Amino acid sequence: MLNLNLMDENIWLLPEPDKRVPILASELGLSLETAQILFNRGITTKEEAQKFLFSDLSDLNDPYQMDGMEEAVSRIEKAVRDKQKILVFGDYDVDGILSVVVFMKAIESLGGCIDYFIPDRLEDGYGIKDKHMKMMLERKVKLMVSVDCGIKAVDFTEKARAHGVDVIITDHHQPGPDIPKAVAVLNPALSRSSYPDKDLAGIGVIFKLIQALMERRKKGSVLSHYLKLVSIGTIADVVRLRGENRIFVKYGLEGLRDVSNMGLKNLLSICGIECRDVTAGDVGFRIAPRLNAAGRLGRVDLSVDLFRVRDKKESEDIALYLNKLNSLRQKSEVDIFNQAVEKIEKNNLDKRYKMLILGSEEWHRGVIGIVASRLKDMYHRPVLLFSYKNGKAFGSGRSIKEFSLINCLRNSSHLCTSYGGHPLAVGCEILRSHFDEFRRETNDYADSEINDTDLKRKIKIDAKIGFREITDSFLEEIDLIKPYGAGNPRPVFLSEKICMASRPQVLKGKHGKFMVKKDERVFEAMGWGKKDWVEGVERGDRADIVYSFSHNEYLGKKRLNFVLHDIRSVKR
Repeated sequence: MLNLNLMDENIWLLPEPDKRVPILASELGLSLETAQILFNRGITTKEEAQKFLFSDLSDLNDPYQMDGMEEAVSRIEKAVRDKQKILVFGDYDVDGILSVVVFMKAIESLGGCIDYFIPDRLEDGYGIKDKHMKMMLERKVKLMVSVDCGIKAVDFTEKARAHGVDVIITDHHQPGPDIPKAVAVLNPALSRSSYPDKDLAGIGVIFKLIQALMERRKKGSVLSHYLKLVSIGTIADVVRLRGENRIFVKYGLEGLRDVSNMGLKNLLSICGIECRDVTAGDVGFRIAPRLNAAGRLGRVDLSVDLFRVRDKKESEDIALYLNKLNSLRQKSEVDIFNQAVEKIEKNNLDKRYKMLILGSEEWHRGVIGIVASRLKDMYHRPVLLFSYKNGKAFGSGRSIKEFSLINCLRNSSHLCTSYGGHPLAVGCEILRSHFDEFRRETNDYADSEINDTDLKRKIKIDAKIGFREITDSFLEEIDLIKPYGAGNPRPVFLSEKICMASRPQVLKGKHGKFMVKKDERVFEAMGWGKKDWVEGVERGDRADIVYSFSHNEYLGKKRLNFVLHDIRSVKR
């Protein structure tokens, strides 16, 4: 990538020219710009591009390629046949919740007896623990199936077997030093796994198990009905939208146009998206937060019940209550964010430290991870926030791609009661009495690992275009690249020396609205939350702009506009 103007606050990155791009464009019959977008995503051949753009449900992998699948299917079929009690044990995030829902639906459709358990985020924490054995025995469980968790439940699995309970693990997280000795372990992320798609979310793994079960019963035609929830869980877990994940999301979103489940209908309605095509953005910013709010605020059962109740009034009430919980979550998030920003600005923490570490007894443990993510984006540096309670500090962190938070915690593991996660997101628990030492040690580690360039925001630009190139056919090509998400971001463009067609406006006291002109064409460009960009800009001024495409719908007509990522003034 070529760096443009390193002296500016943000670093713009353009792709290096490559002679293979025009060849790819010619082979596919696409524009150079679209071919460049594909090339930027590692799609360099005609075959790769056709698979990426046009894969359908027939391209799903054989589920029996996943290690342990035959053993898992056989044990579940025995449980269904013998009417043994099955318990599905899930996680409290959207991926885990919906994994529980789809698996219960599948087992019930096969005539099985199934129950579920999802731990309380605040009381139980993540994962399967020894104390859950009592619950299973009380419920007379004969087979436990974990979803989106369990890969580290080595001791629990041994104890369950000693009590006559078989365990099947389905997970997508990295294991510890040992693998549970379960009836079957389904996890494509394991180093020993030969499964071709390593990036499945938890719900993707459980869908492969459902696929195997249904195809064994010659019921493969029903699988598309599960993809609506599978797509939501996949998007919410921010896994790469490549391979099977892309197929899940593409066809799942299409399925959301025609919904029969009462709870899902009410959820779409409460989100205001029941009468239009649902996008990945709708899932990430409207649907998932409402389902997540229940787990964050201690009512995860509601998110499961939403999809299972049959009474119309009860379903509507649950959807309304989830919406209320989400509003409470949003208020808590805003309060914590404002308090954190005040602390940072008052003490110049962003000028003094390469990593931001803050805590408070007033901060809700279920919300600090969301706030950490917002602060990470705002200050472009790793952020670790803590909630204090009963002499303990519960932390949740988010990081920039240049810095591994999990390695940072490993460096200070002697101060942690527990910790886990991955390079970009972690959770941990420490004693409050160790907090100051922990903060000093992690700040020292961050200082040694992060350089000044790491702290500059990088904007990856897919292609340089003029407004003349923005044609209907080009926009149709761009639509083929959807759905956007992790591993397949919304394309970003650079247009140089555009002209301000009018004086910019500030909307709602915080957004910048620009009318930009080039090649005798004018578009509206919005700088969301960027009112400062408006200052000093006049009609006729020239600028280079970096942006993505968006559409507004007004009176039944779609209108193209731009979402600005950055802007730089240039001489006339």
